[in-house]
Amino acid sequence: MQELQADGLDLKGIVRAGDTILWGQACGEPQTLTEALMAQRAGLGGVNVFLGSGFSSTLKPEYADHLRFVGIGAAGTHRRLTKAGVLDVLPCHVSKMEGYVTDGVIPCDIAFVQVAPADENGHYSLGLISDYIRAAVRRARVVVAEVNARVPQVPCAEPLTAADIDYVIHTDRALVELAPAAITDLDRAIAGFAQGYIPERATLQVGIGAVPEAVMANLRNHRDLSIHSGMLGDSAADLVECGAVTNAYKEIDPGVMVTGALIGTRRLYDFCHRNKGVRMHPLSHTHNIAMLSRLSRFISLNSAIEVDLTGQVNAESINGQYLGAVGGQVDYVRAATASVGGRSMIALPSTAQNGAVSRIVMSLSGPVTTARSDADVIVTEYGAADLRGKPLSQRMKAMIAIAHPAQRENLERAAHAAAKEVA
Repeated sequence: MQELQADGLDLKGIVRAGDTILWGQACGEPQTLTEALMAQRAGLGGVNVFLGSGFSSTLKPEYADHLRFVGIGAAGTHRRLTKAGVLDVLPCHVSKMEGYVTDGVIPCDIAFVQVAPADENGHYSLGLISDYIRAAVRRARVVVAEVNARVPQVPCAEPLTAADIDYVIHTDRALVELAPAAITDLDRAIAGFAQGYIPERATLQVGIGAVPEAVMANLRNHRDLSIHSGMLGDSAADLVECGAVTNAYKEIDPGVMVTGALIGTRRLYDFCHRNKGVRMHPLSHTHNIAMLSRLSRFISLNSAIEVDLTGQVNAESINGQYLGAVGGQVDYVRAATASVGGRSMIALPSTAQNGAVSRIVMSLSGPVTTARSDADVIVTEYGAADLRGKPLSQRMKAMIAIAHPAQRENLERAAHAAAKEVA
């Protein structure tokens, strides 16, 4: 392991023309390394970058002059890259990504990682992200680690050691943070209907956004909940501290809150620092359908751009504009519906653009992310449509009932016309 100085870091001796660089996504971005790459891009001879989600201001569309961006979608600040047409989107279930990196399907010549300072055992905690980054470290020709003094030493299933690292720089800089989304009355209304599907002793998976925040806020009076989720936000710490989450009744990892990403603020990071009740795992543990389905009462809550009357879910793009990602939605939908007592919810507001556009639609304006054959419960501020076991005619009625009242007549007409065409 060779130590380099963060100031004046020169990547020319590390990065080769044509290399693909992969780094920790979301709040785990090693910003000193990524900023150096952006600043030095013109002299590196053409480099490929593979991206997960992003919440920093590091990447800009104009950097595509010397970099080729490939990634999983428009999550966070990477939406500006898809909007500019410079991010080549890989539609991929999150559960596949670790294997793709391991097998070289997603190339990785250079891995940039952000880690916590070494502990008393010489272990470097991955800190804020552990999804497919460990696989990238194993696959990469060169591993460059940014040891940031502010990264929490979160317990990891497989931390790094000095033997994993080729080059190291030491920094002490603010971490990427994502504050909890502001909760509106509309979000609370959606959460109120979703709450009815979350029993005591449930194991939760929730995504990012105001609706998940509202749902978590509603669960403070629940008891013996558990969390096994691809990501944790600040609200997870709140539920542990108020006694709602104990992780006591999980069939897998009892007593431990499992995640692959910390996406929150310093409050969450400090809560997870050396906390034996939290453990970071790779995707093969956080998104493994066979494993997750062994958890009883596994409840999955995810969002969508739009849902059609038959239960098809679009979480990716609309009218050719990429706004989201495949993500882990299907992994969790299938795991929850295979779990004994489990339920899968897709929650979304009934309209967009101040009520002008219905998000409950006759036909999707983009791809099918989750098939109607996997649909379980769809929730809006007007109720919950339980689609299990319902034929198409009953599904359409249930979906129209949770659409915005001003949109229901148009949807009924469209459904009627579609039925006549089939007949």
